[in-house]
Amino acid sequence: MRLILPSFVCLVLSVASGHGQNPKAPDELYEELFHDVQMAPVFDESKTFVDMVAKRPASAILSDYRKQSKTPGFVLKTFVESNFEMPPNSQNAFETKEKDMWMHARNLWPVLTRSADKPVAGSSLLPLPYPYVVPGLRFREVHYWDSYFSMLGMAEQEQEQMVENMVRNFAHLIATYGHAPDGNRTYYLSRSQPPFFCLMVELLADIRGDKVFAEFLPAMEKEYAYWTAGADNGRVVRMPDGSLLSRYREDDDKPRQECYREDMVTAELAVNQWLKMQTFKNDRLKEKAVADYKREYWRNLRSAAASGWAFSSRWLADPKRLSTIRTTEILPVDLNCLLYLAERTMRRAYSSAPTEKPDQRARYDVLAGEYEKKSAVRKAAIEKYFWNEAKGIYSDYDLVSAKVSNGLHMAGMFPLYARVADPGRGASHARETLYKLLYDGGFMTTELLTGELWDAPNGWAPLQWVGVVGLENYTFYEEARDAATRWAVLNRKVFERTGGLRDRYNVTDTSLAFRGPVYAEQDGYGWTIGVLQAFTAKFGK
Repeated sequence: MRLILPSFVCLVLSVASGHGQNPKAPDELYEELFHDVQMAPVFDESKTFVDMVAKRPASAILSDYRKQSKTPGFVLKTFVESNFEMPPNSQNAFETKEKDMWMHARNLWPVLTRSADKPVAGSSLLPLPYPYVVPGLRFREVHYWDSYFSMLGMAEQEQEQMVENMVRNFAHLIATYGHAPDGNRTYYLSRSQPPFFCLMVELLADIRGDKVFAEFLPAMEKEYAYWTAGADNGRVVRMPDGSLLSRYREDDDKPRQECYREDMVTAELAVNQWLKMQTFKNDRLKEKAVADYKREYWRNLRSAAASGWAFSSRWLADPKRLSTIRTTEILPVDLNCLLYLAERTMRRAYSSAPTEKPDQRARYDVLAGEYEKKSAVRKAAIEKYFWNEAKGIYSDYDLVSAKVSNGLHMAGMFPLYARVADPGRGASHARETLYKLLYDGGFMTTELLTGELWDAPNGWAPLQWVGVVGLENYTFYEEARDAATRWAVLNRKVFERTGGLRDRYNVTDTSLAFRGPVYAEQDGYGWTIGVLQAFTAKFGK
């Protein structure tokens, strides 16, 4: 795994966060108890323990563990069950009764809805002030980019108040923590996800009117700054021509708490493979090199999780080996297109946000002009760095080789989705995508069959929406309708066979549900419902 970048690429801009100390995550609170529970493992899923609620202060639990764990007959699981409450499992309490997929999708929204949170001592949950929708039945918290695609369906189902609630909740998270975390859990605070907040606000403005912008401009600004002003985390990269682009780079360099055992195990495998190619003068140097390697490996795992594509050959030096993950060495085309859309939305927001103060109107007009310029600069940079002339596609940019990737994947549709692509280039990429990634069930995520979730043969609802809207933006209207229809028909076939809607689907063999999983099958996935309902509104059933 190569982790040394050319000197030109790294730009770190230091800005004060302005926030107090974040609440501690479970690994910080419970130290060796956390490690022992997750590595045993006491539970089938690592996420179970980090979602449990402590019955008494963490310091008292940890102190007792240190004393009792050394006594004969100590049983770790019994100790945990005595000191923590199991998290709820709403999936087990739900049963599909509808025979019609469309009715089932509509009826799932109340099932996925959670009330506003009350602070609970000993919980990893970050309380949200308004009701919200979780991604699926196995989830116990809101998730960031999932929510935008769920909101597309809510907007079509006359759930305007829930759309507003979701925007307000994310604005609260951004105001409190400086960004929208992956989910409202303490262990997600070190990372975000693809930045859709500005598009959420724009969706709400289309429902409620431009007055919405005035209220949410501070949160929009703070969210944008998280991705573009950096901090001390290296998300911003200065290119040779001076333009600034962004990448996924996690703040932490340790195993993900919700996937702790998995990350520990894969790190050992990665180290063992890496050591076969290394020599060291002494054991001390070897020990330090191994520790550094693991930290960088975990940072790359976390950064891929922040991308939403966990995991995919996009991030791997060797497409068949997770041990070669190198997320931080890649500039993602989709992330930078979303930031372009954020700049366009900010321009619209400042141009149309109502105000009765002449001096504020003048300031808003100036800021609108600044975001117009920023979007123009980013558009030029996207065309320069993410276009592969030889392949006729948009793809990611490799910071180490200083070349655009040859990989064709659905992230390359984001320049069409954002309307940033040159018309000729957009048409070329659309044709390549239709020819190589569109299958019987919709768009396949990548061309490569690797066993990773975000690779062939899986298709995901957000990427279907991006692909269809991108095709429409470049006048491929019939192809857009056809792609949406294929996806909806696949959803229906799987529903009729299994009685549920899934988070992902096998688009190459519509007799199967999906490839995987890393967790148990679940019904009621929000972004699948949202995109299905948005397609229905656009094209009809």
